[in-house]
Parts: sequence; structure tokens; C-alpha cells
Amino acid sequence: MAMRLNPYLSFSGDARQAMEFYRDVFGGTLTVSTYGEFGEPDAPGADRIMHAMLETPSGFTLMGADAPAGLDHTVGSAFAVSVSGDDDSELRGYWEKLSAGGTVSLPLEEQMWGDVFGMCTDRFGVPWMVDIAQPRS
Repeated sequence: MAMRLNPYLSFSGDARQAMEFYRDVFGGTLTVSTYGEFGEPDAPGADRIMHAMLETPSGFTLMGADAPAGLDHTVGSAFAVSVSGDDDSELRGYWEKLSAGGTVSLPLEEQMWGDVFGMCTDRFGVPWMVDIAQPRS
């Protein structure tokens, strides 16, 4: 298996809904495993997500899980997920879907360094940065 660097997101009971939402945004194949599949199927929280992985046609990998029972979960703590590239149409589509129902902290617009860039927090409390690289002269 090749090494990969990707975000791993933590949720508080809505990992399935969040990961399905990201699949709808980016496309791809989503695999999901519950705590119950690897433990006691009748235990409290057995239907919560132990591990989910989304692999997209654009080569993105996004992983996530519900925090295990008894562990604290803090929404939006010390991370952001960055999506960048030069496909204006595709990246604007991601932005529209990610920001819908969320909070835009920096509108997607041209920045002083020349790229089109925006920051938002989606409806699940996950912060995102979208950067559309512009041709350099």
C-alpha cells in the first residue's frame, strides 16, 4: 500500500451522514464499518461508525469516524481540510456544496496572491479551504 496523507475527521454520532454528504460533494466510493461489526452488535453505540473511507475519482481520500463512547468530541478543533487545484468548475462546485447550509468565513474570490480562495465551515462543523490556482504570468 502506498503512503498517503489525508484528513481524518471525528464526529459525534453523525459520521455516516457526513461521509455520505462528502461522497455527494466529491463523488467516489465510500466504505463504512460500524463498531458493532468489530465488537458486540447489540452494545450501545454499535451502529456508530468506527471507520469510513471515501476515495474519489479525483484522487482524494477522506477518512472519518464517530468518536468512541466515553471519549469527548470537540467540533472544529485545530484543523481544516484543504482542497486545491486548477479546475475552476470542479472546485467551484465543491465550494457551493460545502458552503451550503454552513458558514462562510472568507468568500470564494480572488486573493492578493492571485488565486481564487475561500474558507467555510460546513453544516457538520468541519472547516474547509478551497484554492483555485490561477495561471501565473
